[in-house]
Amino acid sequence: MRHLKGVKVPHLKHTTHQEPVRMSVPPVVKIPMAMHIGAPCRPIVEVGDEVKVGQKIGEPAGFVGAPIHSSVSGKVTSIERMQLFNGRFDTVIIESDGNQTVSDEVVPPQINDTESFLKAVRECGLVGLGGAGFPTSVKLTVKEPAHVEYLIVNGAECEPYLTSDFTTMTTDTDAMIRAINAVCKYIGIRNVIIGIEDNKPEAIDIFKKRASEIDAEFQVKSLPSMYPQGGEKVLIYSCTGRVVPAGKLPLDVGCIVMNVTTLAVLGKYLETGMPLIEKCVTVDGSAVKNPGKVIAPIGASIREVVETLGGYKSVPKKILMGGPMMGMAVPSDECPVVKNNNGFTIFNEKDAIQPEETECINCGRCVATCPLRLMPNRIARAYKLKDVDALKELDIMTCMECGCCSYVCPAKKDLVGTNKLSKALVSGK
Repeated sequence: MRHLKGVKVPHLKHTTHQEPVRMSVPPVVKIPMAMHIGAPCRPIVEVGDEVKVGQKIGEPAGFVGAPIHSSVSGKVTSIERMQLFNGRFDTVIIESDGNQTVSDEVVPPQINDTESFLKAVRECGLVGLGGAGFPTSVKLTVKEPAHVEYLIVNGAECEPYLTSDFTTMTTDTDAMIRAINAVCKYIGIRNVIIGIEDNKPEAIDIFKKRASEIDAEFQVKSLPSMYPQGGEKVLIYSCTGRVVPAGKLPLDVGCIVMNVTTLAVLGKYLETGMPLIEKCVTVDGSAVKNPGKVIAPIGASIREVVETLGGYKSVPKKILMGGPMMGMAVPSDECPVVKNNNGFTIFNEKDAIQPEETECINCGRCVATCPLRLMPNRIARAYKLKDVDALKELDIMTCMECGCCSYVCPAKKDLVGTNKLSKALVSGK
């Protein structure tokens, strides 16, 4: 195996062993119709409609999509275009009645073959909950199941601050095992590997003790605590030694990767029929009074989530949806919790200041640390010249935007930002 590149980052896992707090039902939820890769959903409710918990309110506009459900019972008061971190999208505004009446649609799915299983996964509204937001039913729709050798379960959670996946692994193990067995049965997978960083020994021990309950060849891989260990291609390499070539997918090397929380939500849905309507999110950072974890309904505002833990201790100057390495800045704390949230990292003014950039000294640290063996320094020069051909030769579309290059740069260059712009230039977006 080739040497695994990456960076050692401070873990800052302050909330690892804290129990999640379930927040009160908010008076209003704002549920965006864009919470997955692919075309946004179209609302299937109208202003004035009464809705219930678990009721479908958004229908996918295409194959690459996942339905969206109400997290509260109450009345639809408006459907508005709302600014999110990734653009402006239709958002269903629901005024809660406080009763949390469950919809008649919420019933355990009847599954007897692969087709009905995939339908259940889709109806659950499930997307990749590690942050990517790729619709799970699409990921599991495999043309040639015999070519899938491994289900890789992602329990790395390598971003600083974030600990919600750890909570999933230690408290929702039953649901995870139920889902793993269902995926293996209906997709025809014979080998399962769960990769967990070695700074989570409790989770590693749990799965080693329960290995016999999994209906496949099962391995627990204790992985070095190295960022970005949880990146899909990095995880596949760490667990199997296989390299996903540029422009290819995990399926091309016989693997399907699923996040631990994605599996836990699926396992609960198979038993109860309740779709994805809430998330456990980590809330941490220098502006947060009491860092912790909150179980929040989708559509609740970030402000309300933070208030559940006691509010801010200083004015928040930067709010990231996710961790500090790959998290996306949001315009305000009125933005809602969405499906693929795993946490909010909130910084005060001092920690939010971007360091001043200086000239590149050609030290090569960005090249030495890139887990996908790209050359960020050369990419930056090609982008400055708007040389699309050179960017293609440098495999810019392979970049997973992990931020290792920016993290190690002594000149404080925003190399990952340049990589994002370079990908947009090449793709014409």
